[in-house]
Amino acid sequence: MLDIILGDPHWLPHPVRWIGRAVHFIETGLRKTGLPLRLSAVLLTFIVVSTTLALSLSAILLAYRFSDPAGFIISVIIMYTTLSTRSLYDEGMKVYKDLRNNNLIAARNNLSMIVGRDTDHLDSGEVIRGAVETIAENSVDGVISPLFYAMIGGPALAIAYKSINTLDSMVGYKNEKYIDLGWASARLDDLANYIPARISGFLIPAAALLCGKGLRNSLRTVLHDRKNHPSPNSGIPEAAVAGALGVQLGGVNYYQGVPSSRPFIGELRHNFSEGHITGANRIMIVSSILMLLTGSIILLVLSAMT
Repeated sequence: MLDIILGDPHWLPHPVRWIGRAVHFIETGLRKTGLPLRLSAVLLTFIVVSTTLALSLSAILLAYRFSDPAGFIISVIIMYTTLSTRSLYDEGMKVYKDLRNNNLIAARNNLSMIVGRDTDHLDSGEVIRGAVETIAENSVDGVISPLFYAMIGGPALAIAYKSINTLDSMVGYKNEKYIDLGWASARLDDLANYIPARISGFLIPAAALLCGKGLRNSLRTVLHDRKNHPSPNSGIPEAAVAGALGVQLGGVNYYQGVPSSRPFIGELRHNFSEGHITGANRIMIVSSILMLLTGSIILLVLSAMT
C-alpha cells in the first residue's frame, strides 16, 4: 500500500540509491587492486549482495528485539523500498500524457529516463513500443520478483534481490568496460529472475483476462515467442503483454548510435496507440495484485499445515 500511495519520491532516502553508490565505490576500489576482472566481478557481487542482506536482516532483528511494532515497521519500510509498482506506472503515464498532448519531444525525453536505447529520433509508435516493453519487463524486476523473494525469505531477502537487480543495471553490460567485471552480476540476475519470470507467464495472461484483454493470445504468444529476446527471462513478460494487447514488440533499437536487432515478439494485430501504454499499466497492476493474493494464500495454507 505504501508503494501504491507514495511511489518513489526523489526527496525520500532510498536504499537502492545507497546500494548504487556502494556499487560504484566498490567497483572503483576493485579496479585499483589489479585483480583479474573476472575475480573482481565475483567479489563485487558477493560483497554488495551479502552486505545488503546482512544489514537489512540485522536492522529487522534489532528492531524486533526492541519491540514487535518496531520490527514490523522496519520490515514494512524495507519491503516498501523493494517495490516499483507506482513509479513504473507513473513513468509510463508521463509518456502517455506527452503523446496525448502531441508533444513527441517530451515523450522521447521521458522515455529516455526508463530505457537504455536512443530515443531522440523515435516516432510515436516506437516510443509507445519502448514504454510497453519497459512496463512488461519491469513488471518482473520491480514487482513480481521482490514479492516472490519476500514470500520465501522476508523483506531482507527482497532487498537482497534488489541489490542483485541494481548491480545488473549498473555493471551487467556486454561492452568493453563491463564484459568481464559485470558477468557475475548479470548471471546472478538471470538466475534470480528465472522463477519469477516464469510465474509472470501465468500471472500476466490471468491479469489480461481480468482487464478484458486476450488471455488465449497472451498464453499462445508466451509459448511461441518467449525465447525471442536476448535475456532468458525478459521475453516471457514481454510476450505475455504483447499477446494480451495484440501488438508486436522487438525489432531494431539503437544504443549510442549502434543498431541492435532482435526477433519480433507477438503478432501485429493492432498498430501502436497511446492506449497500449495504459493497457500495459493496468495489466502490470493487476498482475501485482494477483501475485500478492496468490502468495498470501499459499503462505496461509502452509502456515495452517505446520
